[in-house]
Amino acid sequence: MVTSRGLPRSVLALALALAGLGSGPSLAEELTIHAGRVLDVRGGGYLKDQAVVVKEGRIVAIEPWSEKRAGPEVVDLTRLTVLPGLIDAHTHLLSRNRAMEDYASGLVTKSLSYRTLEGAANARATLMAGFTTVRDVESEGAGFADAALRDAIADGLVPGPRMQVATRGIAAVGYYFPQDVAPEFAAILTGAQMVSGTEEMRRAVREQIRGGADLIKLYVDFRDPGGRKMHATLTLDEIRTAVEEAHRAGRRVAAHAVTPEGVRNAVAAGVDSIEHGHMVDFEALKLMAVRRIALVPTAAVLFDWIAEDPKSAAVAQPRIDNLRKAIAEARRLGVRIVCGSDPALLNEHGKNARELSALTRLGLTPLEAIRAATLEAAALMELQDQVGSVEVGKRADLIAVQGDPVQDVEVLGRVLFVMKDGQVYRHDP
Repeated sequence: MVTSRGLPRSVLALALALAGLGSGPSLAEELTIHAGRVLDVRGGGYLKDQAVVVKEGRIVAIEPWSEKRAGPEVVDLTRLTVLPGLIDAHTHLLSRNRAMEDYASGLVTKSLSYRTLEGAANARATLMAGFTTVRDVESEGAGFADAALRDAIADGLVPGPRMQVATRGIAAVGYYFPQDVAPEFAAILTGAQMVSGTEEMRRAVREQIRGGADLIKLYVDFRDPGGRKMHATLTLDEIRTAVEEAHRAGRRVAAHAVTPEGVRNAVAAGVDSIEHGHMVDFEALKLMAVRRIALVPTAAVLFDWIAEDPKSAAVAQPRIDNLRKAIAEARRLGVRIVCGSDPALLNEHGKNARELSALTRLGLTPLEAIRAATLEAAALMELQDQVGSVEVGKRADLIAVQGDPVQDVEVLGRVLFVMKDGQVYRHDP
């Protein structure tokens, strides 16, 4: 993993220690989980009364409890359902505003150190919600602090999910938040790195990689300043340049794309995932299927808009209606659908499971929604040999809930047990 250039590790470690966010529990050499049942996310069935043996952070055995060999430590989850740790492929852990209208003031009033501590708090909330891995798709004006947070978690300085980070998102000049500041301050108060032309794009991608990016995030469409019509912004050549440069360095490209034209441009340029894709058309879906480009619908935010402000239905409902049709077509074509909850506001972190509910409202079965947050997300992140299922040899990322998530996905919003890399972070009585 690339070493972070965001914050000095000594400074970050001291800040986290002072905040009371020290390292998680010590790693047990070996322990056995006595599971009432274990969900096989591939087949969709349950293994009942199982012993899941964990050693040095890995699953080393899964066997009927009656055949369990003696072990030094047992975790009793006999009344619970055990699943693999969940994955959120679209987060913004460095963003903690009270509302999007507060975006500009957050950039002005919060120091980078404070925002990094906010990120640590968001990371902990995410982990405690049962999401043990995330793809963080840009730092929202916090520079390379997401890379520092990723490294701090990996080093055990702060509890949080395993992270892949995009550092600064890349957008066309003028087409990202905040758009309500005076022009002379636009280059200073910005949530993304602004570019114009292919060479500026090439440099921006290289700068993200230099800063520790695991992937590159592009905003290929956006609304006009003043909230007018949304349209494609980056040119096809600019997107192709980003993809070429990122792929050369072994990084994948995630494209924020809402409009039909934006999605088509991103797909034609060869990105690896479409983020949102709310107005995607069927022709683009066909090409996504051929090129194995994933769709990360981030549907929960649409339902949230309507619940919080019914007037927003004029914008959100057409997107919901189109997504419902698009997801049905994506299932038919075999397009990978991946869970991404897009948490960016104060009250959204740790509520990542709301995306699973949203996906079922759009037509996925509960099992398909679970796969979107396990197998499919792991494949998108190229971690399929490490996480995403409860299998021997994989990392011991395990969660447990009461009830049957295959029948009622809502139970995943009430996680009672969380283990990551063999460490128990949560075990409610």
